[in-house]
Amino acid sequence: MRVLLLGAFAALSVFGQAEKFNHVQWTVTTSGSVATLRAEIDPEWHMYSLTTPPGPIPTTIKLVDSPAVASFSLFEPPPVRKFDPNFNADTETYEGTQTFFAKLQFNKDLPAGVPVKITFEPRYQTCSGTSCIPPRTRRVTASLNPADLATAGSTAIAAGYIEVKPGAVAPLSSSVAPGPQDSAWGSFLVLAFGVGLASVFTPCVFPMIPITMSYFVGQKGGFAQAFTFCLGIVVLFTGLGLLATIFLGPAGVNHVGASVWVNGFISIIFFVFGLSLLGAFEITIPSGILTKLNHASGQGGFIGSLLMGLTFALASFACVGPFMGTLLAASVTGNKLRPVAGMATFASGLSFPFFLLALFPASLKKLPRSGEWLARVKVVMGFLVLAAMLKYLHNVDDVLHWNFLTRERFLAAWVVLAVMTGLYLLGYLRLPGISQDAELGVSRLLFGMLAVAGGLSLIPGMFGARLGEIEAYVPPATSSVFSGGGGATADQLVWLENDLEGAFAKAKAENKKVLVDFTGDACTNCKWMKANMFIRPEIGAVMKNMVLVELYTDRSDPLSESFQKLEAEKFQTVAIPFYVVYDPARNVLATFPDRTDDSAKFLAFLNAAAPAATAATSAPALEGAPFKTLDGTPLSTADWKGKVVVLNYWATWCIPCRQEIPEFNRMQADLQSKGVEVVGISMDEDGAESVKPFLQQVPVKYTIGLGSGTIGQLPITLVIDRNGKTVQRFEGFTKPADILAAITKAQSAS
Repeated sequence: MRVLLLGAFAALSVFGQAEKFNHVQWTVTTSGSVATLRAEIDPEWHMYSLTTPPGPIPTTIKLVDSPAVASFSLFEPPPVRKFDPNFNADTETYEGTQTFFAKLQFNKDLPAGVPVKITFEPRYQTCSGTSCIPPRTRRVTASLNPADLATAGSTAIAAGYIEVKPGAVAPLSSSVAPGPQDSAWGSFLVLAFGVGLASVFTPCVFPMIPITMSYFVGQKGGFAQAFTFCLGIVVLFTGLGLLATIFLGPAGVNHVGASVWVNGFISIIFFVFGLSLLGAFEITIPSGILTKLNHASGQGGFIGSLLMGLTFALASFACVGPFMGTLLAASVTGNKLRPVAGMATFASGLSFPFFLLALFPASLKKLPRSGEWLARVKVVMGFLVLAAMLKYLHNVDDVLHWNFLTRERFLAAWVVLAVMTGLYLLGYLRLPGISQDAELGVSRLLFGMLAVAGGLSLIPGMFGARLGEIEAYVPPATSSVFSGGGGATADQLVWLENDLEGAFAKAKAENKKVLVDFTGDACTNCKWMKANMFIRPEIGAVMKNMVLVELYTDRSDPLSESFQKLEAEKFQTVAIPFYVVYDPARNVLATFPDRTDDSAKFLAFLNAAAPAATAATSAPALEGAPFKTLDGTPLSTADWKGKVVVLNYWATWCIPCRQEIPEFNRMQADLQSKGVEVVGISMDEDGAESVKPFLQQVPVKYTIGLGSGTIGQLPITLVIDRNGKTVQRFEGFTKPADILAAITKAQSAS
């Protein structure tokens, strides 16, 4: 215990010596309408420019509480720009004495003879060859008499100075952090490619393969001609995606995803294309356009191949259009680049077989012959598109609270569509294009039986039964007669809606934790969590003893906008679902992003607050404790018991920290079997938002956690023996031999 108390005292003393880590002295003077800020940087230290490329933390200079100033322009001196291998990018730095200028625009109604205070707030990160200091903030103030403005000459801005444009400095996370919903990009692009590939097997495309291939396979440079042909297809569909981005692209993912107009428009598109695939009518391109393009493509060469690709794409629109339109409409509710990326990937899937056949022309003879199976593929896709239409129609119904497309009606429609698909494949439902005496093959029999069985399996869901993964795409159940278990079903959990203050008041009165669910009306993953995660007995049992509140962020009302702003400012994300556990005093205990099917991980998140105090006292008394994992749960130090621990405090923006990582990787690999554990504790202000993308680029083979508070300088490395006693503390970049010597000392002392 004495050892732990001494460690705690040492940690507090480090925090109390923050001033010694300030390596820049700031002063400010004024002359006329120009303020001059002077930065005296200690020898062997440097700070980063206001416009340094993403990686290190840039310097910022703000004007604070100066009502006399209407606006100001900031000018920085030319920095030293050079490549930094630790960031794998150019950085801009300052050393020695640097001067910054601020051109001030004063309000016209300044009272004469009354001195005005001008206060600036620089924020900056400093580094030396061995250490980096986390960002520090200073305030410098100068007094100005308005009467002097008329007589004082304005200080000239020196030649070569750079005006800092508003918004020129990008946040650190923008260099590597993905967008809020980038985790879904992979599945979306795979879907787009698959839809493009499936479009090949339609009556308008498949029969054209031999004719199209004969155009360029026999020509000189067949490979290049085929590539150009495929490029024509990609160019056309990518252009359509670009137009959708310009005219239909979302200004905000969440709000557009819940827009009644957008979801209504998509429903209409799906309905029209679904009927087209079923054979109600054909969507075609005017013949005049096709004739002109076909004539132009006849000139041969690369231009001819490119135009032929465009002609092929347009000619196949009758069958490809429904697939393309369905995908394009669905992509509008995603990231603003999705329509372009989706169409480019769709076109790549559509043209991929042609490119392969150009490489291996002999395979053309092995393709199955065209026949009625192509018409069947088209009709089956029509049923699927109509089923997808209901999902977007439900979004409209949900946002407007019509309660017309209830769970029972929704699933009844899906049952009918699935059974109709099966009956069509089995030959009991006849549509134009299929002969009555067509033989029923084994493949068609199996797919028909599967469709009927799938439709019938949805029937229990109409009476409240859970449908597993499908729950995210259908309206929620209003009863749970099929539910069981010792936890709480989704309808047994009591949720407050958009009442954060009421939730905190209730939590304080009942001494309970608060679970905040940032959610949305059109959020599929949010609904999946409620339908599949919250009903699990171990999860529901914990949630029943919490105050639960849903905050909708995808509606267009001011309240939802305020919740989205709260999520963005406090947690640096607007992604939904996003979960936060508070204690009754409004302290954030843990956060959990996105959906998960790992109940143990989500349960640890819900219980994060309970063991926090224990973790803080049972862990070594160290800076930044208690530690957390990258998912926000407490980092258990129980596994450290009986081991020699090399504890390294670091940050993604710290150059010496980055330089030490390869050696720590080597130590972990070489010494783990000998009872040595290497642990890295990140002190990044943005926490996991910065660390996770960094770890995707830089391999780290030891445990990484998150610290709290601040530390005077980084890196700091502690070597702790098996009894939890700090054997040696290293500040700044440390030679591996010194750390290994301390490890040997810790092993012998235990």
